[in-house]
Amino acid sequence: MYYHKKHFTLEEAKTTLETIRPDIERMVDLKQELDEMGYDMYKHTFFGGVGPNGEGFHPPELEELVDIIQSIVEQGIEIKGIDDGLIDFPHIRDNGEEVYLCWKADEPGIEYWHPIPDGFRGRRHISEL
Repeated sequence: MYYHKKHFTLEEAKTTLETIRPDIERMVDLKQELDEMGYDMYKHTFFGGVGPNGEGFHPPELEELVDIIQSIVEQGIEIKGIDDGLIDFPHIRDNGEEVYLCWKADEPGIEYWHPIPDGFRGRRHISEL
């Protein structure tokens, strides 16, 4: 039994990455902007006024960030790090093992994969896939 319903071939992941790369880069930028504003998206607090979120509403940057995240997740992609643009594409190896094709925003393309339980620390070069 697999963890994920949707799986990407390496080629599908590469093609999808090229279409979502601008969204991932924007996601990282938005998170940095929210941090600089004092907005803690994990606690949903904004230290700029009265009420639970400063003026009682979420900053438009957060709304945009949430839209980007939802769009990516709806495609079957796992977001592992908003700060660094770390994402995983579920993939089935030739031996039937479910793994992640792993990419981070500062990398040129999908060059790594890892077994699901191993996480980022278990990354291996794509040539070992």
